[in-house]
Amino acid sequence: MNAFSVEAFAKVNRDLRVLGKRPDGYHELDTIFQTIDLTDRMDFLEREDDEVQLTIEGASLPVSEENLVLRAARALLARAGVTRGADIHLSKKIPVGGGLGGGSSNAAATLRVLAALWKLSLTDADLHALAAAIGSDVPFFLVGGRARGTGRGEILRPLADGPEEWLVLVFPPFSLSTAVVYVALSASPLTDSPGFSNLRSSDSGGGPDRNDLESAAESLQGGLRRFRLALSDLGATSARLSGSGSTVFGVFGDEESARRAFEGLAGLREETKATMMIVKTVSRAAFARRAMPPTAGQRG
Repeated sequence: MNAFSVEAFAKVNRDLRVLGKRPDGYHELDTIFQTIDLTDRMDFLEREDDEVQLTIEGASLPVSEENLVLRAARALLARAGVTRGADIHLSKKIPVGGGLGGGSSNAAATLRVLAALWKLSLTDADLHALAAAIGSDVPFFLVGGRARGTGRGEILRPLADGPEEWLVLVFPPFSLSTAVVYVALSASPLTDSPGFSNLRSSDSGGGPDRNDLESAAESLQGGLRRFRLALSDLGATSARLSGSGSTVFGVFGDEESARRAFEGLAGLREETKATMMIVKTVSRAAFARRAMPPTAGQRG
């Protein structure tokens, strides 16, 4: 029986603009995604029967039809019009509820790998459509590297890789609900002609950036601002909330600067019981090598 193992990468939002609330209840976004070197491991083994079984270690997550991994597998089978089976084992390292896209990344990996494992004849466009129906961030994890996301975040434009950067990630001992953060934001309804969002500085990887969800998240959890300011004081070129949180990250140009900042956070880390780590950005080519199954089951 065929078997594949892949890494499912986390992401940060280097810039996130909320342009308004859409009639369908979602929010219109303009964001810059960036994959980082923090991954879950996913192991896939083809079964002889038509069962899809999921096991999880490293996190207390429900193994039910609401799980994004199982939703992705079911959606893939329905789209292909076939009956197949697989054992899927997920080893979690990406914090749950941290704004790093772990669940979306797991779903995208499931789509890619099962399409190859089951030798399904699907195009990249087919997989993108399935990913977008599962979640707004899922399509990005079919691409990796750096990309600009518009619409709900599912309309992607790949961007050139910037220079390698080092990030200090701060995971507070609490998570934030995306829905609750958006309620706190109270975004205005989207008009027919939303204001122009200039992300040219983020496209190029330099200059100022922002996250429009930051103030709303910090109104719910004031400690987030403390982490963000501490990273700035320790030399981060940018210190932001990722997505709707609760992860805060600081960007550094080299590993030595990141390690000095990490050491400078020792007192705050002990006081707040936050988890912190150093990671680096991941290029699109490196993402493809580590996140894609060794053989392709879809056409370009």
